[in-house]
Amino acid sequence: MTNDTEPATTSPGEVLLDELHAALTRYVVLPSPEATDAVVLWIAATHAQPAWAHAPRLVIRGPAKRCGKSRLVDIIEATCHDPFLTVNSSPSAVYRSISDDPPTMLVDEADTIFGAKADGNEDLRGLLNAGHQRNRPAKRYDAASNQVESIPTFAMAALAGIGAMPDTIEDRAVVIHMRRRAPGETVAPYRHRRDRPHLSQLADRLTQWLRGDIHQLEHAEPELPVEDRAADTWEPLIIVADHAGGSWPDRARHAARLLLAEADHQDQESLTIRLLTDCRTAFGDHAAITTRYLLDRLNNDAEAPWHEQGQHGLTAARLARLLAEFGIRSGNTRFPDGSQAKGYRRADFLDAWNRYCPPEATEPSQPSQASHPSAQRDGTPPWDGPSRPSRTETPPDQPPHWDGTTRPSTPSRPSLTSIGTPGTAGTTHRHAPQEGAA
Repeated sequence: MTNDTEPATTSPGEVLLDELHAALTRYVVLPSPEATDAVVLWIAATHAQPAWAHAPRLVIRGPAKRCGKSRLVDIIEATCHDPFLTVNSSPSAVYRSISDDPPTMLVDEADTIFGAKADGNEDLRGLLNAGHQRNRPAKRYDAASNQVESIPTFAMAALAGIGAMPDTIEDRAVVIHMRRRAPGETVAPYRHRRDRPHLSQLADRLTQWLRGDIHQLEHAEPELPVEDRAADTWEPLIIVADHAGGSWPDRARHAARLLLAEADHQDQESLTIRLLTDCRTAFGDHAAITTRYLLDRLNNDAEAPWHEQGQHGLTAARLARLLAEFGIRSGNTRFPDGSQAKGYRRADFLDAWNRYCPPEATEPSQPSQASHPSAQRDGTPPWDGPSRPSRTETPPDQPPHWDGTTRPSTPSRPSLTSIGTPGTAGTTHRHAPQEGAA
């Protein structure tokens, strides 16, 4: 009796990627299987750089030392195409090392290039930013020949460091969030003299496999699970996965979706996105609020970063600069009680909220806030000079509806601060900051 079903054959590319995956997990603990697959495919893609229109970055970041970043760089150095380690390399040496068949740039301790003490690294930062796409050469004037020289910048690069890299880098990168090994997580010790030769042989086999089909890789048009710049970054990795076959095409696309979802979640925690989200909470259902009211709400949130923005927390000027990035500006605003003050309008935030921090489908609408964000002092009648303002009576549960022409006799909502009324239970009892020009 014969078996008509032939066993599935394993392609040479699939075997190589599996070997690289095994070598990587032997020496390094990565945060997830998807992160491991992404690193494997990124390393393999370095061996076919002439085929790519974009040179994806690999960002290896951790919150502290001893998270395995440098060890991962060691394994990448042994298995990638023509590694060029840029620690203490001059910008001119780096520029002159990039050709039509570029090396793979490896930058350990990259936070020293982009951090607060990064003076003097402008040329290297410019190369890392520009080199993601082909035909973005650096221009230099050669005084000896009296000519302008074009220097190639296109090269794949891996950058390892503590903390986040600039948005211009991470937006063009596969980002791996390293962690310290937990108890019970073990790896084999890596010894350069003993272990690197075997890994280098694996790198030679990867080069032979991919360079033999460079024309096919160059013209591949894979179906991508992502769009825009993320598609530019992930396209070489997915082409390599499709070329290998087996389980790798599905794994590559799953890794792309998952890692990009993690990156989007990280973006939500960035300062400007956090500001938009907190402003939406502060607005509630108000059409407009004063700058002073908004600052008070932001700075009084103990779990938010705003009270740490300076000696007195977030200021009106700093708030204005952050919101200006989204085209949001303050202005003189008239409130339902007839008062006028510097403030912000809800309508000016709507576009930014929809684009950068849309509410989840299950997120309930924001409830009405407990204070009236007018230019008045917390709902207290204005002082006319001769007499001291009297305490505002407690408003009824259902305040009269404002008809738009008459001044309401009582505030439509109870007050929050210490002037004239007690603070809301559970709210820190502080004076609101003085109104300033936003």
